[in-house]
Amino acid sequence: MNESPFSVDVLCLGIACYDLIFSVDRHFGPDEKIRASELTACGGGIASNAAMTAARLGCSVAFAGYLGQDMYGDSHIDELRAAGVNTELVVRGSRPTSLSAILVKPDGARALVNYGTWPGRGNAVQPGAGQGSSELPGAADFQLERCLPRAVLVDGYHIAAADRLVERARAENIPTVLDGDMLHTGTRTLMERVEFLVVSEHFARDFTSQSDPAFALEQLSHFAPSTIITLGDKGLCWHNRADSRFGAGAGSYPAFAVEAEDTTGAGDAFHGAFAAGLARGMAWEELLRFASAVGALCCTRKGARLGIPSGEEVAAFLDRR
Repeated sequence: MNESPFSVDVLCLGIACYDLIFSVDRHFGPDEKIRASELTACGGGIASNAAMTAARLGCSVAFAGYLGQDMYGDSHIDELRAAGVNTELVVRGSRPTSLSAILVKPDGARALVNYGTWPGRGNAVQPGAGQGSSELPGAADFQLERCLPRAVLVDGYHIAAADRLVERARAENIPTVLDGDMLHTGTRTLMERVEFLVVSEHFARDFTSQSDPAFALEQLSHFAPSTIITLGDKGLCWHNRADSRFGAGAGSYPAFAVEAEDTTGAGDAFHGAFAAGLARGMAWEELLRFASAVGALCCTRKGARLGIPSGEEVAAFLDRR
């Protein structure tokens, strides 16, 4: 195995799973069976989707995470490598690859069930014995010290490794982003450590027990220099403290109007684009516009991976706005 250091624009650490996406007319109720009109199979997972997004946008990218030594893990590795993502930091083992079944309605709304490596449920924070172990990998198994990134994204999985990575990056003034998709042990731990806390509306509501994004933003802004709450088709709201690299400020940004086919992975794409923009040194408003465009375009095709736009598609989309 090559153990020499390497540099990338973006390093993403976190969950990788495999998605089976069923197109359905509606989400069904108890004891009901319905027929899907279409099936799409592709890799998925928060940090791995972010890595694929940054790569599609033209960045050099590395992904660190766990995949099983099974057909779903093999397919996922093939997708990552085909997109140009460096997979040297991926750990393979005998525990199965995380698998998600996603039901998508014609309006793009989705329901998801996952089997696999979820934190806080007894199987995602255990230190592993490394390659070939039945446990998940520990912090040392990823060899993250080999990677020299310009921006770092974590999603709250593999907490010990993420904590070390974020600490190193902050010490070296490398931007660190937390994709706070859901509130759980990992995201709750890392939200106080990263520079950019970028969370979903669902995360904000669970954290504050209230539905008011403005109230949630005020509460969350105490944890990181820069905070963003993504609000789906309502856009986003943001707050930068005085210690933010972009200076103090607060505001909102509207969502781009698109005809949604599938919202799966749109948040992951937003986060991947946000990290890519940080690596490129974008100004704040440019960064929000860029990431919002990528998230919107991801909704226009079925499948988180299939919906990720290229850098050329994003540029053309923004030129028309």
